[in-house]
Amino acid sequence: MNHREIERLLQHPESILQADGSSRRFFRLKSGRRPLLAILPPEQAGPKELAEARSVACIGRHLHARGAATPEIFAWDAESGLVLCEDFGDTRLHDIGPGHPERLRLYEETVVALACMQVRAAEGFDPAWCWDTPRYNEQLMQERESGYFLQACCRDLLGLSFDGAGLAHECRLLAASAAQAPACYFLHRDCQSRNIMLPAGRPAFIDFQGGRLGPLAYDLASLLIDPYAALPEAMQAHLLEHYLAALLRLTPYDPERFRHEYRLLAVQRNLQIMGAFAFLSQVRGKPFFAAFLAPAAASLATLLAHEAFARYAGLRTLACLCHQHFSAP
Repeated sequence: MNHREIERLLQHPESILQADGSSRRFFRLKSGRRPLLAILPPEQAGPKELAEARSVACIGRHLHARGAATPEIFAWDAESGLVLCEDFGDTRLHDIGPGHPERLRLYEETVVALACMQVRAAEGFDPAWCWDTPRYNEQLMQERESGYFLQACCRDLLGLSFDGAGLAHECRLLAASAAQAPACYFLHRDCQSRNIMLPAGRPAFIDFQGGRLGPLAYDLASLLIDPYAALPEAMQAHLLEHYLAALLRLTPYDPERFRHEYRLLAVQRNLQIMGAFAFLSQVRGKPFFAAFLAPAAASLATLLAHEAFARYAGLRTLACLCHQHFSAP
């Protein structure tokens, strides 16, 4: 498809889609051949937004070439940041709620597809494609996950007072422990039910532009503790084992080590969720996210109650305070 055809389609889009936390613009296009989606940066896009668009195109092409369940990328324009890709429709995994007869099966298929993407897409992955950081590491954990939680949620939103030095020490300890997990696999970093579509009833991943190299357990934790879905603990435990079985068919990995890494990275992800939802709801004016702070806080309190986190007294206390606040009527 050439530029003239794309411009013609953009003049009369079938519909304009709403994004969740993104400022990008999404247009569903009328095409006689196959469903198309045009993704454009916000108006007056700068270098950062254009770099993000490049990541969509480069990472997306790589994932599709490695057999991942992701949309095919048809075109990318470096000057405008336009990305033209396959449209996977409107049905998300998030739409398959509790009580749906196919919910467990679809989640089982999702964790298998996730393991395949993480392992296979690591091969040949070029960190130069990443618009953000090339690898998930301790600095990111402290600045954009635990630090995000302390500032955006605990200080700015809730106005909590706490021992800053003591909490900083615990967050450094947590990050150092989590960083022991090998960070040599493909990491989506926002693998949750609203970023998983169901074209033809099969799970497929979108919003992978924040992809980089990272540990296996992070994306699985993102999916299982997803506050949008609030999966029961028994279902989470089942899916973790289902994922492990799929992973071990792809690559050797010590199951006990994985379970240990999962606990640490689930806490890291939960901290990131709460920081992001507090910021998006209060600073960006997106009230949609505020409703999910309660299940996120409940999840964090549950995770930190595990005996493995006995030395994280400060984080445990903050998690309980957050849980009490967000669960109050």
